[in-house]
Amino acid sequence: MRVGIMGGTFDPVHLAHLIIAEEARVDLELDRVMFIPAGEPWMKSDRIISPAEHRVAMLKLATGSNPAFEVSTMEIDREGPSYTIDTLEELYQELGHTTELFLLVGWDSLATLPLWKAPYRISKLAHLVSFPRPGFARPDLEALEAHIPGIRDRVLMMEKPLISISSSEIRERVAGGKSIHYLVPDGVEWYIRDHGLYRPAEKGG
Repeated sequence: MRVGIMGGTFDPVHLAHLIIAEEARVDLELDRVMFIPAGEPWMKSDRIISPAEHRVAMLKLATGSNPAFEVSTMEIDREGPSYTIDTLEELYQELGHTTELFLLVGWDSLATLPLWKAPYRISKLAHLVSFPRPGFARPDLEALEAHIPGIRDRVLMMEKPLISISSSEIRERVAGGKSIHYLVPDGVEWYIRDHGLYRPAEKGG
């Protein structure tokens, strides 16, 4: 079995997340793609993240129509900071050693891999599938190799899709009273509106 893993805060999930996941599913012939929202993302401790219940609910609304997509709350259910290596170790045990894991990350995230917890072990447990991010250069695999020996053979560099949508942009648009139609699935747009998410008065809520 071939399983894609897309982690992140998903605050909120948007169409670029879904398009990238589907592109990976088709190109890499994945059996399924797991969306795993972070509980306490250690690399984003400088800002307040929306409650997990909202982020999970929006993910389920966004992915519900694709039978190959699923949402896992394993990082939210786990106490303490969310580390990718812990998630991969858990999946490796649950899914069996014959399952191939494919970790979907942006070019920007791949470039910071040496700063992650146990990056060498991450590269051994999963193939890293890296997608372009607007405004970020293609990671230097030679530089990464110096920090994480063997990483070149475990990275699949994708040149598309290149989509300029970000969760921070969506939060800013909502806060400014601007439309987010066509940036997020309809169900997510309605959920944000109905729950008053990202409004100035709701910061941190």
